[in-house]
Amino acid sequence: MLCVEDWAEIRRLHRAERMPIKVIARLMGCSRNTVRAALAADGPPRYERRAAGSVVDEVEPRIRELLAA
Repeated sequence: MLCVEDWAEIRRLHRAERMPIKVIARLMGCSRNTVRAALAADGPPRYERRAAGSVVDEVEPRIRELLAA
């Protein structure tokens, strides 16, 4: 996963320095597809963690039912 600094550097190298994608990929140590994705993205990459389920989620309705009775 690219960090924001790498994303900004890839865009700077391509737009300001006019470096080709292949050279940027070699310089940054990532694949050409990663460089292409960074250039095509509207904003910096975001890491979104999946919501972790709880052990109780499976039986919560039954617990609530027992407590209400």
